[in-house]
Amino acid sequence: MPAPDRPRQLLLAVDAPSLLHRHHHARAHSDLRDRNGRPAWALHGMLRQILEAIDMFAPDAVIFGLDDRTTSVREELYPAYKAGRAEKHPALVEQLERAGALLDALGLATLTPPGLEADDVNASAATWAQTHDWDCVLVTSDRDSFAHISDHTRVLRLINGGMAASPLLTPRALHAMYGVSPAQYLEFAALRGDASDNLPGVTGLGEKTVPVLLREMGSMQAVWADIDHCAGQHLVATLDSWSAEHGERRIGTGLLRRLTADGARERYAFNLSLMSGRTDLDLGLTPDVPGTPGLLPLDPLRVSRVVGHLGVESTTALALRVLTEPPASAAG
Repeated sequence: MPAPDRPRQLLLAVDAPSLLHRHHHARAHSDLRDRNGRPAWALHGMLRQILEAIDMFAPDAVIFGLDDRTTSVREELYPAYKAGRAEKHPALVEQLERAGALLDALGLATLTPPGLEADDVNASAATWAQTHDWDCVLVTSDRDSFAHISDHTRVLRLINGGMAASPLLTPRALHAMYGVSPAQYLEFAALRGDASDNLPGVTGLGEKTVPVLLREMGSMQAVWADIDHCAGQHLVATLDSWSAEHGERRIGTGLLRRLTADGARERYAFNLSLMSGRTDLDLGLTPDVPGTPGLLPLDPLRVSRVVGHLGVESTTALALRVLTEPPASAAG
């Protein structure tokens, strides 16, 4: 347990492919190459943004989640998973494949879980932090990570505009955005669907009605139980009471009809299974063993050599400053 006057230690968990994709599209015009002449704009953009995050949060450890690019459990279950996305540019593919080696060479921790994705690493990082009484910041543009927000875990949601414009989401901020708690977020998303992953939601249920349903009923477990045992009578009465209280048209019967339509429950359950991240992955973090991968600070000579290979002096200088100094928790 941390001392009363000492902050919890902090784990920064990074969705590396998310950052690489964003910076490939934003920086391709620069045609930045490393000292071997290989494309490096996405790698440099990813690293630069993470250095800014480390400078902002001063974590004790950093782990990068990477996607398994050879097989996918989710695609095996649902071949159309993410099928609507454009084919990756060869230069992006090359940088995705080199990212792990770059980060490992720096001394940061990486994990590529077989058949899984960076989202699963983030989910497991949030669980690891809770178990070890650390704080955690998940750095990603993926919304499924919102389910792991808690008193221990926040999400730095990367959007256009860089670090300064990226919101740091807490339970209160998430509720302000969507009207649901972190514990309800995956149920909300499974009902709404996710076009970016090619997952249609339950027909007729969207971002306005689903929060009302979950807030008034508590959970989808309660919804399905009421439908199974009471034909949805409590659901209709509860939602119509809400409508009357707020001067809205009655929505209970319409929602019950949509939830009991052919395939609706199956669609919800399927979406929930694909959106749920694995929380039990072994991250390989050993905070009690100094010098193991992922723990900060890093060796200055190693940082200078690896980051310097990208050929951007200002980034090398930033890396030396933020990666080789003790974390904020060490001040205690």
